[in-house]
Amino acid sequence: MANEPTDSSVQTIALVDDDRNILTTVAIALQAEGFVTRIYSDGATALKALLENPPDLAICDIKMPQMDGLELLQKLRAKSALPVILLTSKDEEPDEALGLALGADDYIAKPFSQRLLVARIRAILRRSEVVRADATATAASDLPEPMVRGRLEMDPARHHVRWGGQAVSLTVTEFLILEALAARPGVVKTRNQLMDCAYQDDVFVDDRTIDSHIKRLRRKFRAVDPEFGAIDTLYGAGYAFAEN
Repeated sequence: MANEPTDSSVQTIALVDDDRNILTTVAIALQAEGFVTRIYSDGATALKALLENPPDLAICDIKMPQMDGLELLQKLRAKSALPVILLTSKDEEPDEALGLALGADDYIAKPFSQRLLVARIRAILRRSEVVRADATATAASDLPEPMVRGRLEMDPARHHVRWGGQAVSLTVTEFLILEALAARPGVVKTRNQLMDCAYQDDVFVDDRTIDSHIKRLRRKFRAVDPEFGAIDTLYGAGYAFAEN
């Protein structure tokens, strides 16, 4: 099932689940909200399609045969920063934490309301628009200025990040969290403050979501610099960026 866009501004959502009932139900609900949908019933097919013809956002079930949602996410993140929401079961807390560590933007537990899912989707898409440059519509003078903090370079208009001259690929959520920290070096940001920066809508997330994103950020920067230590943890308080 897929509905073809008639307007280039219409956003496309990819659904990946081996449960046909869920695919059909969610696709119909999203189409009613004005989204274009593409559906995939296995991870391998979905991965190929997501890389060759990226949608605006993907929703992936964790529990699938052969290539599950976590493996799909891991392979996708090696080549793409496409926003991803993982579908989990209520008893899958380790999977949720691992999914966030692998670079998922959000997760939602089954069973879920269609209204909640749509709210999460719109929240992530709005965050994506914050960091997406539209060079054809925006004058260069209106673009946000790149930010340099020691070895860190961030270009919000183009969603580019470099550390010591080496590129680092971040998801939208990771970018917004790092930007909030780097904007004021040395100033402690609580988890709630970082949630407000990265999740700018009334979407509930808990503390470990921010902690998982921070761990993922550190892992990515240490991949290009094993000595990276610019994100400080202040136990009981939050996080701060240390400008070296």
